Amino acid sequence: METEAGTFLGILGPDLFGAVMLTLKTCAAAAVGFLLAAPPLAWLFARRSGALTRVLSFVVTLPLVFPPIALGYLLLLLIGRSGPVGAMLETAGLSVVFTSAAVALAAFIAGLPLVIRPIEGALASERLKALEFAARVHGASPARVFVSVTLPLVRREVLSGLLLGVSRASGEVGITMMIGGNIQGRTNTLSLEIYNAVSRADFDAATILCLMLSAFTLVVFAVLEGLRRGAKAL
Repeated sequence: METEAGTFLGILGPDLFGAVMLTLKTCAAAAVGFLLAAPPLAWLFARRSGALTRVLSFVVTLPLVFPPIALGYLLLLLIGRSGPVGAMLETAGLSVVFTSAAVALAAFIAGLPLVIRPIEGALASERLKALEFAARVHGASPARVFVSVTLPLVRREVLSGLLLGVSRASGEVGITMMIGGNIQGRTNTLSLEIYNAVSRADFDAATILCLMLSAFTLVVFAVLEGLRRGAKAL
């Protein structure tokens, strides 16, 4: 018991606190990004069928079908200091790779397709399209229809997608490792701390960290599920 208690107390140090806080901040930043980007992208994918739309849909869906490590490497080539986007950022005095911003970006990219798909399915509903058409007939602008009719009717799907996206963001490893760097005290999330513990054969620590991540995920699930049920009751 003393050995187990010592192991647990040894894990609960400043490094772990930093990893937990970074995970919380990353999930919060990803959730904001999901709420801003997912509804308009889902609308585009559900209501438009041009070549550019299909290409964008493929790019957004890529994290679901492409190995995270490989995707992270491609992103590193793109936004790294010598990459086409990274070089422009460096010229502007900005740097993304190996920072907490890169960790948030990895979480956003990994979770976005999981947020979009439920919303896209709801937006394809013929009943919803009929209600939107009725609102336009009565003089509502497209923006007013989207805000006042479309979003309220798909709020359950938005919250369900948000649940999936934030859960995926909290467990992201592969992309984060490539563009975040797994730097102790800077870009090591709770999931990466599990990887680090297993790498050094500290399986007791890895088990405790898994339990902590499970508890964190359960809290996220409970909060978002409560919001989703509340939206359903409205």
